Amino acid sequence: MHDEFLCHVTAYGVCDGRRIGVPLGTYRAPTLALALWWLRDRASWIAERLDPQPDGGSIPPKALVPVAETVPDVPGVLRAWCADVERQELVADELAGGRLVRIAASDETTEYELLAESVDALRMQRTIPALVLPVG
Repeated sequence: MHDEFLCHVTAYGVCDGRRIGVPLGTYRAPTLALALWWLRDRASWIAERLDPQPDGGSIPPKALVPVAETVPDVPGVLRAWCADVERQELVADELAGGRLVRIAASDETTEYELLAESVDALRMQRTIPALVLPVG
């Protein structure tokens, strides 16, 4: 069982023709349960900032505008992921098995990426001897 997990949230966009990543948060979770909680919390946090719930507080007039049906619904995708118990169990199984987990949602301008991986798995990768091939 992997006991500690490194979690990251990053937003990626294009600036000056280059893909740029903007870190939105990092958390070193001492348990699998806390890693999953943090990923769900960050996904909800992103969704709420992209699409605040109209009844969730004081929103200035005309701050929310409807978008076309063809616009990808990143907040909806993230909220659905948070609410899907089967997906949460799948993520937990992958992390417990020492595998990297990536959850991503994107629209026309930005990709939002949530990553989590076992700290133990990272340490084990460092101990594997590098493949060295002679050149020439």
